Amino acid sequence: MNTKYIDLIDQTYYFPQEEFNLDGEHLQFHGIPLQDLVEQYGSPLKFTYLPKISENILRAKNWFANAIEKNDYKGRYHYCYCTKSSHFQHVMHEALKNDIHMETSSAFDINIVEKLKADGKLTNNTYVICNGFKREEYIENIARLINNGHQNCIPIIDNYEEIDLLTDVIDDTFKVGIRIASEEEPKFEFYTSRLGIGYKNIVPFYENQIKDNDKVELKMLHFFINTGIRDNAYYWNELVKCLKVYVRLKKICPSLDSLNIGGGFPIKNSLQFDYDYQYMIDEILNQISITCSEADVPVPHIFTEFGSFTVGESGGAIYEILYQKQQNDREKWNMIDSSFITTLPDTWAINKRFIMLPINRWNDEYERVLLGGLTCDSDDYYNSEQNMNAIYLPKYRKDKPLYIGFFNTGAYQESIGGYGGLQHCLIPQPKHILIDKDENGNFTYKLFRGQQKAEDLLSILGYDVDASNE
Repeated sequence: MNTKYIDLIDQTYYFPQEEFNLDGEHLQFHGIPLQDLVEQYGSPLKFTYLPKISENILRAKNWFANAIEKNDYKGRYHYCYCTKSSHFQHVMHEALKNDIHMETSSAFDINIVEKLKADGKLTNNTYVICNGFKREEYIENIARLINNGHQNCIPIIDNYEEIDLLTDVIDDTFKVGIRIASEEEPKFEFYTSRLGIGYKNIVPFYENQIKDNDKVELKMLHFFINTGIRDNAYYWNELVKCLKVYVRLKKICPSLDSLNIGGGFPIKNSLQFDYDYQYMIDEILNQISITCSEADVPVPHIFTEFGSFTVGESGGAIYEILYQKQQNDREKWNMIDSSFITTLPDTWAINKRFIMLPINRWNDEYERVLLGGLTCDSDDYYNSEQNMNAIYLPKYRKDKPLYIGFFNTGAYQESIGGYGGLQHCLIPQPKHILIDKDENGNFTYKLFRGQQKAEDLLSILGYDVDASNE
């Protein structure tokens, strides 16, 4: 009778997989001995496996290179990193090893760009694509960057006032892009994105505000779909509408030469994940080539802004099961030593699912459970996998600790969760470990930040910490 956890996985998935394998009864992630990590640093903990960032960037670059060759595409490809996915210095430094460009979304992003330039990680040849609604400080920071010689800074116009605001503070000529306000999926709460300018208004906007402005050169049309790059009728329909705008604009604006298709590559959220990246890129470039050929205009250079795809699969979180509560005849609650709300906020905010697997005890019998966090909030739980309606884990035993891992959590969770700040119910933020490889291919570990202490939270709350310790 197959009652062990390893039997369940073997019956449900193809296992082992590229990034997951077993060493005895212990799980490894990209070869990282996770049980050893727990024994060295304890739990809860978060980790970032830095080499995975470079790996994904190089994968995408290779896919685009293949598609360009296959389609005899005459434009160039530029990979931009969407900084809002993770602003950490260790993430930026790893990503920038790979000759990429940057996409920003708010004022302080520019301060990070300037720091990276001062450290020699960026040059004036690096494209800095500035998205987002631009308040006064963002406008001023963009102007400062351009006025100091960064001509490859391209603000993407999000509303009708931004051209005049930028023109007033930028000393010389500058380049811009225009963001298309895409139409959302029919099931969405609203019809048109709040970001950008509507399809029908793009050409009139160019003619009224850019065409005769000697300081402004339109270089880019920006297109992004909220649901990401998917092989469905909605995505292809919106792409075709965007391309129709591009060719119309190109015929009256010779300086326009780039199309930014944004981000939206999915990342692995299940052991059953299946997505043909190469096919999607091939077909996108094919559609662009067909449309431009029919309109007799040159194909554009392609920009992407991959954020989750860049950094998401580098992250993980490990928790210990502290206790099991039998609440009724059917429901067993395994309590973790942290909080889902504070450490993986997307699990409750948008019902996002990550890959979840035990770290140890794969040869033990399994049971169906629910997972609960430590806060006094009814929403602090995690109760299903992406492709299953239940969670199965090795049976809880008080005398045999059980550790579980959530994987591919590297995008957005820290910034949404308020990294370094207050946490719900004052549950401390876990320690954070950086994992890399040395020149010999051996793993290296570095404690980036320890677990929050009471004094950290009291200080944020305005209490006199020194006085309270006297």
